[in-house]
Amino acid sequence: MDSFEAFKAAQKQGWAYFAPLEMLTTLPAARLVKFAGVRAGQQVLDVACGTGVVAITAARMGAKTSGVDLTPELLERAHENSRVAGVEVDWREGDVEKLPFNDGSFDVVLSQFGHIFAPRPNLAVAEMLRVMKPGGTIAFSTWPPELFTGRMFRLVAAYMPPPPPGVSPPPQWGDQNIIRERLGNAVRNIAFERDTIHAPALSPQHFRLLTERTAGPVIKLVENLSANDPTKLAAFRREYDTMAAEFFHENVIQQDYLMTRATKN
Repeated sequence: MDSFEAFKAAQKQGWAYFAPLEMLTTLPAARLVKFAGVRAGQQVLDVACGTGVVAITAARMGAKTSGVDLTPELLERAHENSRVAGVEVDWREGDVEKLPFNDGSFDVVLSQFGHIFAPRPNLAVAEMLRVMKPGGTIAFSTWPPELFTGRMFRLVAAYMPPPPPGVSPPPQWGDQNIIRERLGNAVRNIAFERDTIHAPALSPQHFRLLTERTAGPVIKLVENLSANDPTKLAAFRREYDTMAAEFFHENVIQQDYLMTRATKN
């Protein structure tokens, strides 16, 4: 297994516990589907679909949806969610760097905070565009690096061993200039819009504890430092709580995010 495959295998394991966070991503899923202009009858792909909130939202609008994710545990939850919602979705286990679909299969390709964890953005972009029809829409939600979640991921990275050479940090996907560069001349009509998730929490410490149990990179960090450096883990927690307090008000953590939409040439 090369270094990139080992990196993705660790991600696959780490994100297995994400399901409790799906309620925080349900409202922005509807926002992304609307922003993308999804219509009934369209072929829609949800990349790094997690528990399926985007794909199911699109399916309930009458789109013919597929969802792909690395993590079997999340796809099991996605299956259950679509069964409860009474919609059909083609769920696939797969990798954004090697999507299991033919060229030009979809009218719309979406990703909500998922494709950003692919280690090589150039491969992720190439694959997402490959499976789209000419004139199709790509739309995704990402975390700006200067705001809460982007800063959280940068903080986690500062306490972890460095990733393999060539792995791009997820918060880079929240920078509009980097997005334009990565999409390049393969698209036109790039549009950006921001929105906010209001995440309920009794305190910054409560929200940190939630991420320690559900967010893949934070789970891995806590596992690593608990076993090898408890003092460093305590320092991370103090730094996290101080940072989170900047975004905490009236029992809410404010998580601002960026949406991008473009048309494939």
